[in-house]
Amino acid sequence: MDKIKDTRSFMRITHRYLGYFLAGIMAVYSLSGILLVYRDTDFLKKEKKYDKTVALHLSEKELGKELKIKNFEVEKTEGNILFFKQGTYDAASGKAVYSKKELPFVLDKMVKLHKSQSKDTLSPLNTFFGICLFFFVISSFWMFNPKTKAFKRGIKFTIAGLIIAVILLFV
Repeated sequence: MDKIKDTRSFMRITHRYLGYFLAGIMAVYSLSGILLVYRDTDFLKKEKKYDKTVALHLSEKELGKELKIKNFEVEKTEGNILFFKQGTYDAASGKAVYSKKELPFVLDKMVKLHKSQSKDTLSPLNTFFGICLFFFVISSFWMFNPKTKAFKRGIKFTIAGLIIAVILLFV
């Protein structure tokens, strides 16, 4: 019985202080997650103009990649000038003049939290955060005595949440 009490005590204390520690990180992740929901709109984005020189005679695909414009498409060509929705590109000089709608600097950095890859400097933070969230899932089952009504009701909510998440994954 002491081992069960020790485990419950450890889980509760660790859950509590890890929760306080992660409160700031969770605030940033939640706000950036909300922003990502609206990434297909211009919500909070401002237009930024660019005037830069890139390589000469780039193909449509190469130019889109170089300018980092999603769904890049040349609308028309007049001589060496390629016209696209966001601006123009002079294939002879390499001069590209275009505009993009972007989030303000701080919000853009926040959104990058969700988009990081293993090679990025944020990947250890993302991994740590993911492990901590998984710990929260597991440790929450030690918050209440399994014989209580609150615990049994909590298990039902957990199963309902799991079922809803799985259904939404496949819809």
